[in-house]
Order: sequence, then C-alpha cells, then structure tokens
Amino acid sequence: MTSPLISRLVNFVQTEFGVSNEEVATAFHHHDAATQLPMILWQYGFITTTQLDALFAWLERARFRSLER
Repeated sequence: MTSPLISRLVNFVQTEFGVSNEEVATAFHHHDAATQLPMILWQYGFITTTQLDALFAWLERARFRSLER
C-alpha cells in the first residue's frame, strides 16, 4: 500500500522532472524506498542534486500542508 504523500511525490517527480515509470519502479525495488525515495532517485542518477533540493523543499511544504489540515 502506498501512502498519499508517496503517491503525490511520485506524481511530482514524474511531472516536474520527467522521471519515467520505469525509473520509479526501479527505485521502488530498493528496500528503503518507502522512506528514502528522494535519495534513491538521486543515487540512481534519475534526478540531479538541484532537483533533489527542489524535491526536499516540496516535501517540506507538503508535510507542512498536511499538518495544517
């Protein structure tokens, strides 16, 4: 089962960074994917360090928004 935040994160990296379904599936094969997806995407070379920074900023905003609800 995938959490709503993970689903939104995957949608974000695919829409904003052009990460393919295959690249996401590859990252999810890693045993820590549920908690370390941004780092795994970067380690595999699917996103750049600039994109990784943007992804961390997006995650921070997404988590803050979820606390406001």
